[in-house]
Amino acid sequence: MMTSSSIPLQLSDVSLVAEAAGSPDDPPVVLLHGGGQTRHAWHWAVTELAQEGFYALAYDMRGHGDSTWAPDGDYSLDRLGDDISGITDSLSRPAALVGASIGGASALLAVAERDIEVTALVLVDVATRFLPSGADQINGFMAANPEGFTSLEEASAAISEYLPERPPPSDLSGLRKNLRLGTDGRWRWHWDPQFMFGKDKPSASQHTDRLDRAVIRLGERGVPMLLIRGARSELVAPEAVDYFMTLAPHTRHVDVAEAGHMVAGDRNDKFSDAVIAFLKEVVPGDRVSRKSIP
Repeated sequence: MMTSSSIPLQLSDVSLVAEAAGSPDDPPVVLLHGGGQTRHAWHWAVTELAQEGFYALAYDMRGHGDSTWAPDGDYSLDRLGDDISGITDSLSRPAALVGASIGGASALLAVAERDIEVTALVLVDVATRFLPSGADQINGFMAANPEGFTSLEEASAAISEYLPERPPPSDLSGLRKNLRLGTDGRWRWHWDPQFMFGKDKPSASQHTDRLDRAVIRLGERGVPMLLIRGARSELVAPEAVDYFMTLAPHTRHVDVAEAGHMVAGDRNDKFSDAVIAFLKEVVPGDRVSRKSIP
């Protein structure tokens, strides 16, 4: 069984925590989760990437999971980009970045605007245009229950109401990684409330023109890109993918059936297969096993 380790990274104002698997001698892949999630959203993908010859690092975003909260409450896309710069600077060679939702939007801007050298960029259910109804739905779920839950069962019921297509877990222990138990005995999501309610919260939908320019810039640089969309995505419509492809025609695109916005959580098997096949094709490195390339 592939083992993983927890790795801290001290930046200027926060300490980030990553789950790493594989050998540091292998080509690095950095995974950046979406808002309200933690590094554990990538657990199976990290394991499978390591098994296929990559060094996989899944980071808790600032204010999430075991990473520290922003002391000034700044969770803007630019500040998240600062963290991505710090992560890539800490590695001995360029990495592939895999970013979901706001993690993908911040990675796209950081790589394009800061000229970060990467081997590839995988965007998971994030483009440059978004469905307002889907954004409202996601934000509504994250903003609900600010006082938390009385039990893990209550939290699980809230998730099932939001994601009725996903079977509820038979073992609730995994929820402990996404919730924190307060001194008042209530369970709250494992992220800083300022991420949602602060004045410097991230908002990709307010930066569509900036995202457009970033995609064009990466296309001009020839950065290999893969756009993975959940076929049932409430946030990214097929038309948004078509528009993205007009900006950077060399981009690969995969729709994952039976998956919504949280693609890896809904269909990790199909998600991991798509990411691994793409990275094996475009990431240089003799240590990567290439037996699974279609």
